[in-house]
Amino acid sequence: MADTIKIASWNINSVRFRIGIVERFLTEESPDILCLQETKVIDGDFPAAAFRDLGYEHIVVHGQRMHHGVAIVSRVPLTEDDRLDWQANGEARHVGVRLANGLRLENVYVPAGGDVPDREANPKFGQKLDFIERMTRWSEALKVPTLLVGDFNIAPLECDVWNHKALVDVVSHTPIEVEALGRMQAAHDWVDLGRSFIPAPERCFTWWSYRAKDWAASDRGRRLDHMWASREVAAAATGHKVHESCRSWLKPSDHVPLVTEFAL
Repeated sequence: MADTIKIASWNINSVRFRIGIVERFLTEESPDILCLQETKVIDGDFPAAAFRDLGYEHIVVHGQRMHHGVAIVSRVPLTEDDRLDWQANGEARHVGVRLANGLRLENVYVPAGGDVPDREANPKFGQKLDFIERMTRWSEALKVPTLLVGDFNIAPLECDVWNHKALVDVVSHTPIEVEALGRMQAAHDWVDLGRSFIPAPERCFTWWSYRAKDWAASDRGRRLDHMWASREVAAAATGHKVHESCRSWLKPSDHVPLVTEFAL
């Protein structure tokens, strides 16, 4: 048995439409576990055969037609499948499992929150803040070693966006969202693995809009995707990479994968 485990997370923006680049990523990077967000498929239509053909025999999905959806595919056994309704409306935005070594792995897709950063004018923004609040309460009660991964839809640091002044009033980087995420991080003393390995203010983006003609040239990125770990889990992390090159692949997602390797 290998003495390390490699865990990846990726908002794929439709797993069936982009199965080609998922297969390429799994072949080239060979993570032990891949957590997907925004799968956009009901459970019965999830392309499980494609993953099993590559050795990912253990598959846990929480899907929804056309929207949202999360999944975990793995080469190693998974148990204790949980689906928490942090949106409080039945949307498929979380799935959690336990690994044989006791590690909890939680995969989450936080709502984007609409365009207006005002709870009264934009109910979607209020739903996003309430989602983070429910995750904060959950984090407070967490007693087991846990890795929390996914699309948080919040870029918390000034250096986590291409231009802080331009985006400070834009949903995903507003002070109210950043403060809410900060309270959630403090609730479990979560370690932000991305910034542990790529210290601020070093450039680190995980998302680029489809609107740019040339995403790389304009480089108007944001760090919306995260991996947070309990202290004891973070201590076992040996490497972390943002696979930015995937943004240039055929039919790309607007997000790119994160991969962290841990010593067992």
